[in-house]
Amino acid sequence: QVLDFGWPDMHTPALEKICSICKAMDTWLNAATHNVVVLHNKGNRGRLGVVVAAYMHYSNISASAEQALDRFAMKRFYEDKVVPVGQPSQKRYIHYFSGLLSGSIKMNNKPLFLHHVIMHGIPNFESKGGCRPFLKIYQAMQPVYTSGI
Repeated sequence: QVLDFGWPDMHTPALEKICSICKAMDTWLNAATHNVVVLHNKGNRGRLGVVVAAYMHYSNISASAEQALDRFAMKRFYEDKVVPVGQPSQKRYIHYFSGLLSGSIKMNNKPLFLHHVIMHGIPNFESKGGCRPFLKIYQAMQPVYTSGI
């Protein structure tokens, strides 16, 4: 059985997608004792880290005793191979997911509208002063707006 839960590189998945991935992994692992999950990633290791870290939190709540023992191997892999390359937004989403599982964070289903973006101060990336910022807005992992450069 192969499931594709991919999302664009350098982005974080929607929290619903993280939930779906964890539920699919848990369902598969609990279906038979010989079942294993193999994760494959074509991009940077951050996406893999999001899945492993999210499942470690998820399995803390729902896993069998045998899966709980596997958590130590996952934690070692995560700390040795993944943590140094994670994007800040990916790390933040793991904290959001953990908060959802513990009940300290609640999902808000109301739509969010972006009316304007204000930049206070422009970084000096070029020797002539300033930079050329641009804005790209995504909705449901699809770009809906890109400003001029």
